[in-house]
Amino acid sequence: MAEVGNELQRHAAEEHQAQTDGFHLVIDALKLNGIENIYGLPGIPVTDLARLAQANGMRVISFRHEQNAGNAAAIAGFLTQKPGVCLTVSAPGFLNGLTALAHATTNCFPMILISGSSEREIVDLQQGDYEEMDQLAIARPHAKAAFRVLHAEDIGVGIARAIRAAVSGRPGGVYLDLPAKLLGQSMEAEKGRKSLIKVVDPAPRQLPAPDSVDRAVALLKSAKRPLILVGKGAAYARAEADIRTLVEKTGIPYLPMSMAKGLLPDTHPQSASAARSYVLAEADVVLLVGARLNWLLSHGKGKTWGKPKQFIQIDIAPTEMDSNVAIAAPVVGDIGSCVSAILDKVGDDFARPGADWLNAVADRRDTNLAKMAETLARSRDASPMNFHGALGVLKDVVKANPNISFVNEGANTLDYARAVIDMYEPRKRLDVGTWGVMGVGMGYAVAAAVETGKPVLALCGDSAFGFSGMEVETICRYNLPVCIVIFNNNGVYKGIDVNPTGGRDPAVTTFVPGARYDKMMEAFGGVGANVTTPAELEAAVNEALRSGKPTLVNAVIDPAAGTESGRLTNLNPQSSAKK
Repeated sequence: MAEVGNELQRHAAEEHQAQTDGFHLVIDALKLNGIENIYGLPGIPVTDLARLAQANGMRVISFRHEQNAGNAAAIAGFLTQKPGVCLTVSAPGFLNGLTALAHATTNCFPMILISGSSEREIVDLQQGDYEEMDQLAIARPHAKAAFRVLHAEDIGVGIARAIRAAVSGRPGGVYLDLPAKLLGQSMEAEKGRKSLIKVVDPAPRQLPAPDSVDRAVALLKSAKRPLILVGKGAAYARAEADIRTLVEKTGIPYLPMSMAKGLLPDTHPQSASAARSYVLAEADVVLLVGARLNWLLSHGKGKTWGKPKQFIQIDIAPTEMDSNVAIAAPVVGDIGSCVSAILDKVGDDFARPGADWLNAVADRRDTNLAKMAETLARSRDASPMNFHGALGVLKDVVKANPNISFVNEGANTLDYARAVIDMYEPRKRLDVGTWGVMGVGMGYAVAAAVETGKPVLALCGDSAFGFSGMEVETICRYNLPVCIVIFNNNGVYKGIDVNPTGGRDPAVTTFVPGARYDKMMEAFGGVGANVTTPAELEAAVNEALRSGKPTLVNAVIDPAAGTESGRLTNLNPQSSAKK
């Protein structure tokens, strides 16, 4: 009888070993497709999914708020060309991650938001399940694609579809809905293994039509005042080598959008960043490479663009063409293939732009750079410290450490830094992007440190920091080499506004004066520093980068420094009402 009992136990053990479940199938499907990191926040019904992912060798970075985890996943996608994965709980957690999903879609960052959800049969009858919500329906308008998996045998298909949707064509955010009951479903392990899909060539090259390339090159050759304008799509595409060759071979001035800074070094002699207004207004032919004519470029219209001009646009989405103005030479395909095709057609006989155009651009660039250098030098001694005095220090820090990631958000803090701080390598400047959304800073900083393994310098305005500041605990918990610098001027835009009624409440744009954000970092075991001069700022940041310790530098800025809405005053209407 004992032998029979042992045999039954062995059989039961074999049966148990031969089973798998939804938890493990999700993890196995992600790992099969080379996804190693998950950013998220554990809780019902995905707590064990996070635990098991970590137990199975994935790196799970657990945040304090889902929106910050989502922003981390989004920028991880930009940095790696693989979908960053954000894991959230149902309903409220899902909604917290939704802003990041929409941000990823708008900015063309490949990301997958995976959320646990309530059971369909209860949600559809609105019977009041725990955190009941039709998450799939809510996600669809804000994502490139949205899927729900109901059966364990379909998990492989669901994840494969999410990966391909996130990275193919124009990248974007994808939502994947996993009801709680799905995760606990079991099936035979071998059948489960065979149900998984390793996605083959998830983002295939899309070659441009030869006649579109010929048309673009002919228009470029006819230009008297050509300009190449590169956007973050070009940085994502990793096309910097061919873009640099095209720029240098043709001799055409180029202008990078903010997250394309460093695609070529900002100090390159053909950079027109310091003559931005002039080249946008005066160019007659503009080649757009991974940049869209949205609000960041005044929609290609109006005073910004000055004289009439023709556009050549490289984009993987044909529907992007003519979205604001007529595109004379659309080139549809992936950026790498399109730039390579144009480069092949340019030829060694390409006539470089005339000296009058190049000299005019160079004169304005050099004049503006000289003015900026004078402003920075003068501001080094300003007391109290102003934006330019502090930025002059960080400009030198980035120059000395070109391989660090530089995260930037704020109003004045973002706008001034974009103009002052040069970048030298691609995909090192990470900022608010197309939406201009605040609160990306700490999520970006965490992901940049995790994905690159290199130090991160995160520069935030005091207002922007408030959206994600609690993640300093996350940075300390994972001991990440992140140095946060907060430009603290006691408020939104400025810290000197007053309540117009004279009442006891402070003005709507002011914060607690003299706040010590550095104490937050110290509370969690990191290094805090409070600085009031450029010299103190320089010493604190250099020490943080040297040590690799989580550091927060509270840089006290003149409360009167800054302007309303940064440089976007035109987007913030002023009331003319009198009372």
